[in-house]
Amino acid sequence: MYPKHQTIPKLLAAAALFVVAASFTILNRTEPAVNGRDNPKTEKLKLQPGFKADHLYSPSDNKQGSWVAMTFDDKGRMITSDQYGSLYRLQLPAIGTEGAPVVEPLKIGKGANIDTVGMGYANGLLYAFNSLYVMINNGKNNKSFPRRSGLYRLQDTDNDDQYDKITLLKELVGEGEHGPHSIILSPDKKSLFVIAGNHTDVPKMDAYRLPSNWKEDNLFPLIKDPRGHANDRMAPGGWIANLDPEGKRWELISAGYRNAFDMAFNEVGDLFVYDADMEWDFGLPWYRPTRICHATSASEYGWRTGNSKWSATFPDNLSPVMNIGQGSPTNLIHLKDAKFPAKYKRTLLAFDWSFGIVHAIHLKPAGSTYTAEHEEFLSGIPLPLTDGAIGPDGALYFLTGGRRLEADLYRVYYTGSENTAPVAAAPINKENELRRSLEKFHNGPNPQAIATAWPYLKHPDRFIRYAARLAVEHQPVAEWQEKALNEKDPITSIHAIIALARQGKPEQKSAMIKSLLNVNFKALSESQQLDILRAFELVFLRMGAPDAAQNAQIAAYLNPYYPANGADLNRALSKALIYLEAPGVIPKTLALLEAKEQPTNLTAGGNTATASAELIMRNPQYGLDIADMLKNMPPAQQTYYATMLSLASKNWTPELHERYFKWFYKAFSYKGGRSYVGFIDRARKLALKHVPEGKMAYYDKLSGGELLTKNGNDLVKVTYPKGPGRQWKLETALPLLEGGLANRNFEQGKNMYDAITCNRCHTMRGEGGSIGPDLTQLGTRFSAKDMLESIIEPNKTISDQYAATHFTLKNGQTVVGRLTNEDANTYFVSQNPYEPETVVKIPKKNVVSHKYSPVSIMYGNLINSLNEEELKDLMAYLMAGGNEKNPMFTAKK
Repeated sequence: MYPKHQTIPKLLAAAALFVVAASFTILNRTEPAVNGRDNPKTEKLKLQPGFKADHLYSPSDNKQGSWVAMTFDDKGRMITSDQYGSLYRLQLPAIGTEGAPVVEPLKIGKGANIDTVGMGYANGLLYAFNSLYVMINNGKNNKSFPRRSGLYRLQDTDNDDQYDKITLLKELVGEGEHGPHSIILSPDKKSLFVIAGNHTDVPKMDAYRLPSNWKEDNLFPLIKDPRGHANDRMAPGGWIANLDPEGKRWELISAGYRNAFDMAFNEVGDLFVYDADMEWDFGLPWYRPTRICHATSASEYGWRTGNSKWSATFPDNLSPVMNIGQGSPTNLIHLKDAKFPAKYKRTLLAFDWSFGIVHAIHLKPAGSTYTAEHEEFLSGIPLPLTDGAIGPDGALYFLTGGRRLEADLYRVYYTGSENTAPVAAAPINKENELRRSLEKFHNGPNPQAIATAWPYLKHPDRFIRYAARLAVEHQPVAEWQEKALNEKDPITSIHAIIALARQGKPEQKSAMIKSLLNVNFKALSESQQLDILRAFELVFLRMGAPDAAQNAQIAAYLNPYYPANGADLNRALSKALIYLEAPGVIPKTLALLEAKEQPTNLTAGGNTATASAELIMRNPQYGLDIADMLKNMPPAQQTYYATMLSLASKNWTPELHERYFKWFYKAFSYKGGRSYVGFIDRARKLALKHVPEGKMAYYDKLSGGELLTKNGNDLVKVTYPKGPGRQWKLETALPLLEGGLANRNFEQGKNMYDAITCNRCHTMRGEGGSIGPDLTQLGTRFSAKDMLESIIEPNKTISDQYAATHFTLKNGQTVVGRLTNEDANTYFVSQNPYEPETVVKIPKKNVVSHKYSPVSIMYGNLINSLNEEELKDLMAYLMAGGNEKNPMFTAKK
C-alpha cells in the first residue's frame, strides 16, 4: 500500500533517519493548485496542458479489491475486475456533474446457481457481440476459486440485464503475472484478438500464420536464468491469436514476446503490442527494454529463455517501433476514438505500472511500418497503472492498483480550446499496402504465392522482406527449394536460404552453404552482412554442423572481416567464428574484450525513450536498484565476448587463458540486474570445462570463484536473510521489542543491516554511504516505535529537507529528483542518490510548477525478508548505534 502524505512535526527527524537522500537545502515552496484541483488523488497527477482529471472511485475504500481490467458495455456502463475477486458494473456520472458512480457486483449464473465470484480473477475483459468476454488468469492450486485459466463468454439469454450463460471457449495452460491477458475487438468488429504472456502454452490452433516449427535458434551458449525464472519456458514465448466470436476457430497471429499484457489497433488496422523487459537482465548484452512492437501477420519478436533472446538485428524476427526503457507494461490504448486534440488521433498510450507513467507514442508511417515520437502524457507518484479505455464520452478512463495495492478509478478529458472532432484515417501508403498484400499468402498454400512474393525477398523495407519470406515458407518446399538454391541475386539468395533453413531438409545443407559462400560478403551493407551471418547460423542450427571441408571454407570466408567496425557485426562474427573454431579467433576476441574503448549504448535495439536515471525517484522499490546499477554498469559488449568464448574448447594457450579468466574476476565488481552475478558465474563455469584438469583450481580462483556463494548467484560479502519473511506492520513488529532486547546476535544484526541495504546510504560508526543521515546516535534520540514506524511507513512523514521534487515542464514532461541548488535561471537536480554530484540542469523558463514528492525515496518493505530473530537483531544493532559492546548483545566468549 502507498500511505498518504502527512505532516507530523514530532516525527520529522525520525522520518529523516531512513529516507535515502543527501542533506540538500530545499527551498520551502509549494505548487499552486493546477486546473483548480484540490483532491490529493488528482493533485498528484501531472497532465498535458488542457487536460483535466477526475477521481471517480476508490474500490479499496469499499473493500472491493484491487481492480486490473475494464471494458464498457453497450449501455455505456463500465465493467471491471478485481485481480483476485469479483466483477463489478458501474454507472458513471457524466463529465461535469457531481456524484459517485453506482457500483454493483455482477451476478453470474441463474437462480440458485448465481455466483458473484465465479468469473473473477480476470486479467482481460471485453464487451462485444452482446456478450462479456472474460480472460481468467487463475492457478490450478487455487481451491477457493473454481474456474481455471481460459477465455470465457458470458451472455444474457433471458434479458434480465444479468449474465446467466457461461461458455468456456478455450481453457489455457498458464497462470500468474505471465499468464493469459487481454482481449480486444478486431478493426472490422467481426472477431476477437487475445494475448498471453510467456508462461502460457500456445494451445492447439486451427491455423498458424507464424509456422509452428519454432526453435530456440541461437548459437550463443545457452545459460538459463540462474534464479530459475522461466527456465522451463521455451519458444515461442508470449503470443497473439485471432478467433471468431464463438471461439470455434483460432489462428496464431504473432509470437516471441516476453510478457506483453495488452495490444491495440491504430486507425488503419495495424496492431501494436507493449512488451515487457526482464529487469533481472539489466546490464547484460541480451537485456531488452520494454518496447512497442508492430505485430504484423506472422511476426516473431524473438523472446527466448535465459540469455538466448534474439538480437533485434536478426532478419527472422522484427525490430520494435520504439524502445521505451525499464518498466512494467500493463495497458495499451489507441486514441482514435478519444475526444482529444488532433495531435493525439494517431497516438498510442502505453501504461507503465512500476513508474506510474502513461507514455504517449505518436506513430508516424515509415515504409510499411512506423517510427514514433515519445511524450509523457500523464504521470503520478505513486500511480500503479493497471488498465484503461476510451469511454463512450471520448474521455480516458484508467485504473490503478494490482498486487493488492490501493485501487482508484480516474477520468481524464480535454478542456482546452483545440478541436477534438474525429479525424478521418489517412489512406495507407503503398509500402503498407504491399506488405498486406503479401500477408494474404500467410494462410497456406497458394499457387500465386511464389511468383508474387519472390521478387520482394530483396525489398529494402525490412517488414516487406519478412512478409515475403513468410509467404514463401507457407508454400510446399518442393515448389521453391531448387529456386532458392539456384538464386543468383545475393540478397534474394540470403533470405531464400533463411526460409529453406527453417523449412527444408538436412540433405540440402551442403547446397545451402555453397549458395551462401557464393555471395560477395565485402559487397554487402552492414545490415546485409548481419543477415548472411544469421543465415549461416540457422543452417548450422537446423541442418547440422558443416563437415570439415566446409567448416574451413566458411571460416576462411568470414575471418578476414573480423574484427569489424560495428558492435552488432562483431557480435555476429565472433559467434560464427568461435563456433567454427576459426584460426586466430580467440586472440582476436580477447583483444576486443580488453580494448580500452568499448562501444556504448548497447541495449538490444538501441536508444530508449526514457533514461534509467529519470525513473529512480518515481518508485523507490525499483529505483534504488537502478541507481546502484548505473553507478557501476557492466560492459555489455565485453560480457558478450566473454560468454561466447566459453564455447571455445580448442586453441587456448596458458597466456590466453590467463587473460581470459582475469576478466571474470573484474566482472564481479560491476553491478547489474539481480541475475547478473549468476549469469557471469555460469559463463565462467562453462569456460572452466575447457582448461587442463590440473589447472582447474588455479583458474577457478583467478576468475573469482572465492568471491561467490555456493550457488554462484551472489557475492559472499553479503549475508542474506534466512527468513521466512513476512509483511511486517507496526502492530506486529513493535511487540517483539516492547519487552526489551537482550542476548542479541551482533553479527547477525550487522549482516541484516547490510543485507537490507541500509549501508548503501547511511553511515554507522564511520562506515557506509554518505547520502543519508548518520545513524550512529540513533538509539540515543528515538524510541523503538519511532524507528520502526520510519522503516515500515517511510511515506508517513517526509521532511522537506529530504523530499524529492517533482518538476512539471511546459511541454508536459516531468522531472523527478533532488533539488540541490538553483540560480536566477536554472534548477540543478540530482536524480541518482548514489551519484549526487551528477545533476540535470533545468532552465527555469521551461518549468510550469514544482512540488515535493509525497513518496519517500526509501521504500517501505525493506524488512519484509526478515524473520523475527533477524528483525530483533537488526533493531538491536540500530539501537546500539553499531556498538558491539552494548549490553543488548551476548558477550563473545
